Amino acid sequence: MSDLRIEVHISECLENLEEAIERGLTACGIGLVHEAHNEIESDPRRVDTGNLRDSIEQEVDGHTLQVGTNVSYAIWVHDGTSRMTANRFLRNAFENNRDNIKHQLEMHLKGG
Repeated sequence: MSDLRIEVHISECLENLEEAIERGLTACGIGLVHEAHNEIESDPRRVDTGNLRDSIEQEVDGHTLQVGTNVSYAIWVHDGTSRMTANRFLRNAFENNRDNIKHQLEMHLKGG
């Protein structure tokens, strides 16, 4: 009778999973940034210097994806003011890409 040997590589599997999560979140972030740029450009009156549009970035930290901007007036553009209607460029980017986000994450977690 021969010996049966089973090797389990849990740490390698976990490392591969973490890398897949990071790749998936990064892909989602790139898509959301692109879509947010398009949302801002959809109203040409909103683009003066392009500073807000160009400031939108994505960052992956662990299992968290952040997409946003550090431009101080972004909140007024996004939520509107008494003199300006809202252009919810970040919220719309997310809402319009729910299916794509799900697809990207599934694809990367399945090894695609």
